[in-house]
Amino acid sequence: MTAFLPLADLGPRLCILGPSNSGKSTLAHAIAHQRGCPVVHLDQLYHLPHTRWQPRPEAQFLALHRAAIQEERWVMEGNYTRCLTERLERATGVILLDIALPQMLLRYVRRTLFERERVGGIAMGNQRDRITLEMLKYLIVTTPQNRKRHRQCLAGCTLPTLFLSSPAEVNACRRAWAL
Repeated sequence: MTAFLPLADLGPRLCILGPSNSGKSTLAHAIAHQRGCPVVHLDQLYHLPHTRWQPRPEAQFLALHRAAIQEERWVMEGNYTRCLTERLERATGVILLDIALPQMLLRYVRRTLFERERVGGIAMGNQRDRITLEMLKYLIVTTPQNRKRHRQCLAGCTLPTLFLSSPAEVNACRRAWAL
């Protein structure tokens, strides 16, 4: 069995990064619940509520991001690389989920067809998200570039960092942390 960095070693402000459909929101909820601290979904800060993925004005998103990272305790999930440096300056630990493409595609199809309540950190209500060519292209074409960028960004990071590269590894880590 793999030994994982103790959750307490990641500190009170934890960033969870990874591709879409890698399990960031699910892990963030479990950690925040155990710690009794807020979970911050960057998708909720970036997209206007009650819309189908309509972005906020950039300045408004960045202001919400700055306010969120100033809090003393949080589990923040999402990428938004343009403000990652600022987030990492306040963070005390990082988890990078680096899940393989076939697993992300399976999660995407499953959640869009069967999960009405939420998509990632976005509450969908009675709306059902739908499979789109745009998202499939994002997962297949853009994600590998983002994967490289995240690894490069974290290569020089001095924060305690945990890399999880499969759902089995994520589940083993959850068990080790009693989540």
